[in-house]
Amino acid sequence: MNNIFGEPLKSCCTKPLTGYFRDGYCRTDEEDNGRHVVCAIVTTEFLEFSKSRGNDLITPMPGYNFPGLKPGDKWCLCALRWKEAFDAGYAPKVVLEATDEKALDYIAIEDLISYAEKIND
Repeated sequence: MNNIFGEPLKSCCTKPLTGYFRDGYCRTDEEDNGRHVVCAIVTTEFLEFSKSRGNDLITPMPGYNFPGLKPGDKWCLCALRWKEAFDAGYAPKVVLEATDEKALDYIAIEDLISYAEKIND
């Protein structure tokens, strides 16, 4: 697993536990149709934007082990959702070291870098 720089992928977040596999890493496989590969720090504006597009990330859904997100939470976002938010002016900051290299299949590296936020090791 490598990040967008070809280095080992770092964990995005464990509280809340994120990732398609709920292991803290923004990694994917062929069954992950959404490609949850962008480690983002969500904002109110992004959460409202996502909800307006039919993806409510605010409301908890315990059946899916989903706690609901609040501003400041780190979360593995679908690459195309982040790109859509970017294009609309609502993209949240990104933790590049924890964003899977597969994000580059959908998003220009320059766009990701322009929204970079440092990870706390």
